[in-house]
Formats: sequence, structure tokens, C-alpha cells
Amino acid sequence: MNFVSTRGGANPVSLSDAIRRGAAPDGGLYCPTAIPRCDVASAAGLALPDFAARFLAPYFAGDRLEPLLGEICAESLAIDTPLASPDPHQAGLFALELFHGPTGAFKDFGARFLMACYDRRADGDEPLSVLAATSGDTGGAVGCAAEGRGGLSTVILYPEGRVSPFQERQLTCWSAPVRALRVAGDFDDCQRLVKAAFANEALTAKHGLTSANSINLGRLLPQAAYLAHAVHRLHARTGVEPGLVIPTGNLGHGFAALLARASGAPLGPLVLATNANRTLTEWDRTGEYRPRPSLATIANAMDVGAPSNFERLIDLPADLRALRVDHVEDETIRARIVGDFERSGYLWCPHSAVAAETYARLSDAERAGRPWIIAATAHPYKFSDVIEPLIGQSIAPPPALAAILERPTESRRIDASLQSLSAAL
Repeated sequence: MNFVSTRGGANPVSLSDAIRRGAAPDGGLYCPTAIPRCDVASAAGLALPDFAARFLAPYFAGDRLEPLLGEICAESLAIDTPLASPDPHQAGLFALELFHGPTGAFKDFGARFLMACYDRRADGDEPLSVLAATSGDTGGAVGCAAEGRGGLSTVILYPEGRVSPFQERQLTCWSAPVRALRVAGDFDDCQRLVKAAFANEALTAKHGLTSANSINLGRLLPQAAYLAHAVHRLHARTGVEPGLVIPTGNLGHGFAALLARASGAPLGPLVLATNANRTLTEWDRTGEYRPRPSLATIANAMDVGAPSNFERLIDLPADLRALRVDHVEDETIRARIVGDFERSGYLWCPHSAVAAETYARLSDAERAGRPWIIAATAHPYKFSDVIEPLIGQSIAPPPALAAILERPTESRRIDASLQSLSAAL
């Protein structure tokens, strides 16, 4: 299988090359020339690593990583993904808990998968520098997955003052070959710097630059696999294609869901939930895509005003991109966290609460017509500074997150300019 740029100005490449490069040289994002149908039915009952190896096999067909796919999945995807019942009064509602990995967020799956692929690259003696722009969770997951790995360096760019205190600790606590840069700007500035670095051929060649953001297809494929695994489990139990509500900012998770459905996952309606950054909601309602500066919210990992993966979305045939988008303001996020906790004892992080509120806005007929899955993307402890004052009690960290509190931290501040990033590299 070959992969081509969304902008049409780059030669087709193999999957390994698409993952290695991150972004295409014309500034576009890599997509498969055609979305393959994956063998979902024969994977019934398999644990996630085995399911993912079977589900993703057509994407790896003919690639040098194809014979290694099983061990890549086994190494990176052995993380629990329970379908919890967040409300005993809503039997058809499930929370896909994606926060049981080492950094307590769904980004663990993609980061570990990507690093496992990088470890097996053919040019292992060549320099490789991984750039990761983060609005919160990506950088922590990438840093954790990269720590201690030889043959690459990893640089995390995060917006100064725009992440939670625990997120900042988690971004800055990893040892070599990981470094953290505090960017004087917002997430869109961090993302712009990464794209500008890739567009600079001399800089890219000198450092062997590649990406760990969702612009890298290697991040999206494992996400498509675990979403397919979840909807397949629920479909096998109920006989009905479940709906899915996904909180999204940069649109990677949302695109992964479309990819899963197009590849054969028995997924019904897809609803994307965003915060006060309304770029996607506006596009859904008016047909006009109008990027704008991001707004700071309590669901800060979704504070994106110019979602990179939008060009992947519109690159899909119209019949494969059926979805709708809703947005939720901060006060409503707070009310959803408190209300659901008081009713059922289940606790959402702010991002998952955006999806929970979006689910609650569905019509009675929509909710009754099928089971629904909410993607619960981060452990609530990561946002204890927001949640604890709302619920009036403390949140205990799981062991993996408690261990992070004991680590020393280090970061360097840079301006939001390519010159500053180049000097830091």
C-alpha cells in the first residue's frame, strides 16, 4: 500500500516512510491511496494487541514493518480499555476508558506504537529527532514512550501557562533523550513551529526531524484500532452498531474514528465534541472552515483553533466523512462534571465531560435507538486543580501518575520563532 499527501505535491511513499517523515514534503499529511477493508469479524474475542495486528494488517501490507506488526502491537498496546458503565440509570451508555496507560491519557497508545515503529526503522544509524507539539497530553505520553530509547532525541514543545500544573510536570520530568521547551505562545504557535521546522529542508536534514503529533499517521492507526476494537465488542454484545462521541481538538481522534469505520468497524453515528474553540462546529453548521486563534479553556488539551487533521477529513470521499460536531462552554463542562458525579459517582476529566454533555444533548430517540460510547480520554487526577474545587473532595492519583510526582523536572523557555527552535535543537 502507498501513502500520498493531502496536497498532492509529493511522491507516494511506503507506510514506513510516511511514519518516518511525519508530514509530507509539500506540507500536507499522508493518507492511504485507498482505505482498505480490514478483517474485523475474524478478530472476534481477541485482546487489543492481537486485534490491532489483524485490523491494521492491510495498512502494513508490503511494508518492511509488515512482519514486525505483531510484536509492535504486543509491545505498545497491552493497556486495558474497559467499557465502563458511568450511569446505572442509562444501560445503553458506556465510557471507553482510555486512561489506564502510564501517563493516564489516550495518547499513550499512539505514542508507544509510534516509538515501537521508530525503534525498528531501517535507517537506525541515522539521526532522528522527534518533535512533539502538545496542548497537554501528547507531550507527556511521547516523553514517557521515548525515555531511555537510543538512536533518537525527542523534543516536546508546549505553550507556557496553557497546561495544567500536573500536565506541565508530566511534560518536563523525562530523562534523556527527552527535552521540554516552553513556548511563549499558544498551542497553535507550537504546532506552527513544528510545521515550519519540517518545511525547512536544511533543518530537517540536519536533525532528521519527524513528528509525534497526530499529523503522523503512526499515531492515528493504533487509535483507529482501539476504537474498532471497542465498537466491535459492543456490537457483538448487542447486535447493534453503537454510536460514538469523541472529544477532539486537533481532529486526530475524530479522523481515527472515521478511518476505523471506513475500514469496516461496525460503527454507527459519530459525534465530535469540542470546547469553546468553534472552528469545527462552525464548519459543520455552515460549511465554512475558518481557522482562528485558539481560546483558553478548562479542557485545555482541546484548545485548538486550526486543527491540523482537517485536511485529512476533507480529503476523504464525502460518503466516508459523515459526522456532526457540537461545542461546549466551560461553565457547562463544570456543570456536567458536578452533575454526573452527584448522580452516579462517576468522574469525568474536563475533556471527557465535553463528550458527556454532547451525548446528553442527543434526542431521546437517538439515545434509545442504539448503545453509545463516550471516549473517556484522560484520568481525572490530571485535572485535579479544576475538578477538586467543583466536587469538594480530593482525587487520588493512580500509581503511575503518583510516581510522576516524585520525578525532577526541567524545561527551557523559547520564543515562538523558528530561529529560537533551531537554536534549541
